[in-house]
Amino acid sequence: MRIELQNIEIEVEKGDISNQADLDAVVNAANAELAPGGGVAGAIHGAAGPKLYEECKPLAPIAPGEAVITRAYGLPNKFVIHTLGPVYGKDKPEEQLLSNCYRNSLKRAEENKLKSVGFPGISTGIFGYPKEDAVDVVFSTLLTEIPQLEHLKKLRFVVFSDEDRELYESKLREVALG
Repeated sequence: MRIELQNIEIEVEKGDISNQADLDAVVNAANAELAPGGGVAGAIHGAAGPKLYEECKPLAPIAPGEAVITRAYGLPNKFVIHTLGPVYGKDKPEEQLLSNCYRNSLKRAEENKLKSVGFPGISTGIFGYPKEDAVDVVFSTLLTEIPQLEHLKKLRFVVFSDEDRELYESKLREVALG
């Protein structure tokens, strides 16, 4: 699904975050040490190769809500934006920290004059953030941030399952209709 919102193209696609060749950057749902791990971090580091972690080491640790940017190495993108989402029920306030993940990722993209970025679901895997609540945070943050974007023209949400795709598409339709 694809819509345009305030001159920004927003897409939802089921796929592999580490294989988004038409985007300037992808966002890594990272751990605090920016190390290879499971889930999104594992896929991104696996595809990028060991040089990605070498560049990440001096940038770590990061706190929930922070975002840093590195080159993408073996990925088909120019950059990877790494952000640490909150662990639901532990890192407080969860909603603000999750919002900061998206806000700070968009800031890193703007600082580097990127035109397109792909996001996974941040904190909705092993960090336990309820997906419906997370998607509400994603789109309320986007609506606040989009008017400040100068360089970004395309945002893609790359999801893992049909259920996640339907959830994001439903919320995107709701947002588009105002």
